[in-house]
Amino acid sequence: MIQILPETQGKVIATRADGKLTPSDYSKVLPVVINRLQTYHKVRWYFEMEAFKDWEVVAYRQDGKFDFMHANDFEKIAVVADKEWEGLLTSFIDSFTNAEIKFFNQKERVIALDWIKDTI
Repeated sequence: MIQILPETQGKVIATRADGKLTPSDYSKVLPVVINRLQTYHKVRWYFEMEAFKDWEVVAYRQDGKFDFMHANDFEKIAVVADKEWEGLLTSFIDSFTNAEIKFFNQKERVIALDWIKDTI
């Protein structure tokens, strides 16, 4: 399941993934991203993973297609996750974007939000 967080403001999109992501989760986030891109042309994404398991195959393919089409539309991506996900996400995200990417552990949520908003 994915949740759009209240910190989604301006060109910052803030989400929290919990459990397994499905195509309906992707359908929930995509309109927000598209809307922000139409308004700001470049966006920043705060992506928090809490008790995250994985993507359903169809959702993963949809996500990959979107990332490929919008590789240059992201300025920054902050990923808040357990250490076990860092390596997997690094190789996945790096191959699709020129954005500055930083990983933070769960205890660094506030620092990650500050970084994505440029307040640090």
